Amino acid sequence: MYDNMMKLEFMSKSQNEGFARVAVAAFVSQLDPTIEELTDVKTAVSEAVTNCIIHGYGNDEKGIVKIEAFIENNETTIIIEDNGVGIENVEVARQPLYTSRPDLERSGMGFTVMETFMDNLIIESEKGKGTKITMKKIFKSLS
Repeated sequence: MYDNMMKLEFMSKSQNEGFARVAVAAFVSQLDPTIEELTDVKTAVSEAVTNCIIHGYGNDEKGIVKIEAFIENNETTIIIEDNGVGIENVEVARQPLYTSRPDLERSGMGFTVMETFMDNLIIESEKGKGTKITMKKIFKSLS
């Protein structure tokens, strides 16, 4: 069982990316993270939500992005999910500099950034059904 949890859903509008960052940061702040740990979480959440909006829904603002966050002891699990187009090949998409939207001059570093800033990253996706990103972060301040 978890010590605490939250759920959040919002439309896939780019202006909601900042809202998602702040909401998750406020939730995990109860773990008394360092500024660096909090910045890591905010950056990873931004990347995941941006991927949902740009790649999952192709900037169609009618899509819904879902976030769930769980706290257990000194660890948080953050799940960010869309019901968009999905990823054809997750292993290819995980490669640095890969982007499905070169027309938008995307850097292709989203998954690499998430992997760098979080302790664990799982990407589940099915073409035509959407993508689910599960990220974990262990907070050293309570270890």
